Amino acid sequence: MKIRNIFLGGAVMCLALSCSSPASSKGDRIEERVDSLLSLMTLDEKLGQMNQVSPGDFEALAAQVRRGEVGSILNYVDADLVNKVQKVAVEESRLGIPLLVARDVIHGYKTIFPIPLGQAATFNPELVEEGARVAAVEASSDGIRWTFSPMVDVSRDPRWGRIAESCGEDPYLNAVMGAAMIKGYQGDSLSNPTAMAACAKHFVAYGAAEGGRDYNSTFIPERALRNVYLPPFKAAVDAGCATFMTSFNDNDGVPSTANKFILKDILRGEWKYDGMVVSDWASVLEMVNHGFCKDGKDAAEKALNAGVDMEMVSATFISNFKQSLNEKKISLNEIDQAVRNILRLKFRLGLFENPYIVTPQSVKYADKHLAKARKAVEQSVILLKNDNQVLPLQPDIKTLAVVGPMADAPYEQLGTWVFDGEKEHTQTPLMALKAMYGDKINILYAPGLAYSRDKSRTQIAPAVAAARRADAVVVFVGEESILSGEAHSLTNLRLQGNQSELIEALAATGKPLITVVMAGRQLVITDEVKESDAVLYAFHPGTMGGPAIADILFGKVNPSGKTPVSFPRTSGQVPLYYAHHNTGRPANPVEMLIDEIPVEAGQTSVGCRSFYLDAGSRPLYPFGYGLSYTTFEYSDLTLSSDKLASTDVLTVTLNLKNTGRYDGTEVVQLYVQDKVGSVTRPVKELKAFQRVDLKAGESKKVTFSLPVAELAFWGLDMHYSVEPGAFKLWAGTNSEEGLTADFEVVSAK
Repeated sequence: MKIRNIFLGGAVMCLALSCSSPASSKGDRIEERVDSLLSLMTLDEKLGQMNQVSPGDFEALAAQVRRGEVGSILNYVDADLVNKVQKVAVEESRLGIPLLVARDVIHGYKTIFPIPLGQAATFNPELVEEGARVAAVEASSDGIRWTFSPMVDVSRDPRWGRIAESCGEDPYLNAVMGAAMIKGYQGDSLSNPTAMAACAKHFVAYGAAEGGRDYNSTFIPERALRNVYLPPFKAAVDAGCATFMTSFNDNDGVPSTANKFILKDILRGEWKYDGMVVSDWASVLEMVNHGFCKDGKDAAEKALNAGVDMEMVSATFISNFKQSLNEKKISLNEIDQAVRNILRLKFRLGLFENPYIVTPQSVKYADKHLAKARKAVEQSVILLKNDNQVLPLQPDIKTLAVVGPMADAPYEQLGTWVFDGEKEHTQTPLMALKAMYGDKINILYAPGLAYSRDKSRTQIAPAVAAARRADAVVVFVGEESILSGEAHSLTNLRLQGNQSELIEALAATGKPLITVVMAGRQLVITDEVKESDAVLYAFHPGTMGGPAIADILFGKVNPSGKTPVSFPRTSGQVPLYYAHHNTGRPANPVEMLIDEIPVEAGQTSVGCRSFYLDAGSRPLYPFGYGLSYTTFEYSDLTLSSDKLASTDVLTVTLNLKNTGRYDGTEVVQLYVQDKVGSVTRPVKELKAFQRVDLKAGESKKVTFSLPVAELAFWGLDMHYSVEPGAFKLWAGTNSEEGLTADFEVVSAK
């Protein structure tokens, strides 16, 4: 019996739905459509919806789709091909259920924005939302309606290559930026043809992979899971994120893809999530490698029973569930619930009404998209050092040496996860400097090294010669895109190859040296900072990195980026993050290091404190750090009350003044410490931030409204509450500096 297209609309649809009354809500109508369609499906068709494939031969795929064996496809990026396979699904399969086309669109599709870690450095969720909207508009023009982003894994170890894909070390920053990306991808309505379903990943604790080695195990107890790693995912649920993805890791011995506690008890039970859950790439079958399942059939059963709706590529669901049903290892109810979640998403996306692509292709690399990407870079670049106001470069400079392997590396500056970004459209710093200033300034280009890992020395001498002829030197170093991202973990976080030697040789010329680092993680640049007069850090900036950096170098843009991660002094300090616990023997503000210990000193002469003899306890640069070409003065911190109930809202005000010569933007950050808890609490936690624009000499009153309820945490009894007691508050320019005040939370009113 051919009954396809009964869900495409009009009078025919009413046969399946008994025509809902106008009074019924959109959500109710979708649920009716889901139930009606589900009632018509065979077991094979249900299992097909749970099957996501990465196609090879088109005819083989078409045959599968025609038989109803595929619910979603990965990595089709040709609009004509997408329409062609969608036509098979809609017009040639028995029920006409459209396919969901997915792709990793992580920080842009064609127009590439800074990597997520760089976007987090903007501390500007509105700008992050705009970037995700651009990505959705461009990707949906090729039929991509589902992206595997945002990654909201709290990431505190730069050895882990996927830190590039995160928004850094802080739960609150990940929550805010993740919610902004979701809103941008999904727009005002999922049914808009330019909307992409977002996917919160990786659920959960993947960013805590032991040793920073990708795919590795994690050992996060429930309290830490709830207080640190789960909050960004709860924010994703609250933002309406359409899908969730399970993570590769096992936590305390249980792979996330079969973890009923996180998928059923928390996600579905506590949070009432009604979106769709997908496995990561082959993570179902990989549970055999974990030693958690004996074979693919066992893995499929455990994944479904834990709450996974769709399997990515490994095909254990579709291959085994008939037998599993017969053996009563799974239930038809579990299958039906998974298929409901998948169909619900397809109805919400409007795929039944609009399965084909009609968006004009001209949206790619649109001028307004490039302008937004450029703005994102401008706000993401972090000024780490600026001795003697070397920056901005003055317009009367006559000769500028541009050096380094990242100065003109169009593909490398795009960063990780750029399947579709094209280096031909990338504007590098060298290109931009020549285009913008080449008619006024003599620009001498000498790469010094062929690429970041280059260990040769043959090109260093010409670079030094160019530096000696110049009034100032800008050296672009960092890491190639392949050195960060999935499966690209490192133990050595120093600059690769002979980049450090190049910087040392350039510094020896005595010319003003500006170092610009472009990388996918925070690198250990302690020695390079000492050699440089100024340092700019640009997490891989994407398509428009060149013009934005050029504008910053010459002062057309005043840098305002802040570090979304702590920068270690040495690789041995990691994991290193600001929201650590104090310990019983916290480090002293001034620590005696190994080189300062007298030879005859006893073992206890440095004090028994929690720090490293050869590196101390503090980072090179703390979380939230970033300089400006101007200076800011904080004053007059005031609290609305120093005693509050848990139901109150604390109002925090301060005065911020631009005391320098340049207009600028300061990111004002608000931190809180719960001084005494039923369990030990972090030394401070970010609770709010604001970007404040100030003209030179201008002052503004800055106000924060902090609900006391946001001070709640999971305590000793695993109860989530605000515990009465003493609190300390900081408002300032980074996680280590700021004005302070104390307040007390008393019992609720």
